[in-house]
Amino acid sequence: MRIYVCVKHVPDTAANIKIVGDAAYDTEVKYVANPYDEYGVEEAVSLVEKNKKGEVIAVCVGDKGAANTLKAVMAMGVHRSILIKTEDQFPGSDITAKALCKAITDDGGADLIFMGKQSVDGEGMQTPYRLAAEMGLPVATGIVAFSHGGETVNVQREIDGGAKELITIKTPCVLGAAKGLNEPRFPKLPAILKAKKKEIKEMDLADMGLTDQGQCRLKSLEPVQERSNAKILEGSTREIVASLVQILKEEEKVI
Repeated sequence: MRIYVCVKHVPDTAANIKIVGDAAYDTEVKYVANPYDEYGVEEAVSLVEKNKKGEVIAVCVGDKGAANTLKAVMAMGVHRSILIKTEDQFPGSDITAKALCKAITDDGGADLIFMGKQSVDGEGMQTPYRLAAEMGLPVATGIVAFSHGGETVNVQREIDGGAKELITIKTPCVLGAAKGLNEPRFPKLPAILKAKKKEIKEMDLADMGLTDQGQCRLKSLEPVQERSNAKILEGSTREIVASLVQILKEEEKVI
């Protein structure tokens, strides 16, 4: 069984992220593996460990610094990695999906593909669907429970209203992991040292017949504006509603 996990190299959400120019991060920002992708890594590695056979391969589209992210997931149990290099901090989901598809196909094809349901930087939630479309595979995202049944997988996914949906999907397929699927392991020192010796195959978009000029382009980044102090309205319901309408009209000018 060959399982691929698509991993995104993202800024640490706990870091002090500074915007440089119109659409770039400070290059000194600490980067990590996308947390949602780590759920996919854990599920893939656990499945191989349970079956005592198979291989888990991580694939990432990113700059040279993404090699550190791949080493981190290899310390979690991933056997080897593929890094598709680009200098674009924000490659579009269309180009990312095409690159992932090409890399996985050229590497021998997948029995199963995991990734996070979204990334914590762009949060576009498009890549799982685009990759599935490129590869002609079924897809399900928001996965919080998983079991493997040979030619099919049974998954439980979150849907609107807090409800959960149970579905059976034929393999190969693309699965977008969500929080609650598992608890990603913390690698111990021997695993971290071993990961440094594992293979990272590097590829360029140009070598794959692709460029980073996709249809999806980031136009600008803006810091979140600090909110002003909250105003607590007191009085009867009628008085509060009247005060709120007055604020919306005269201060906020939205009505």
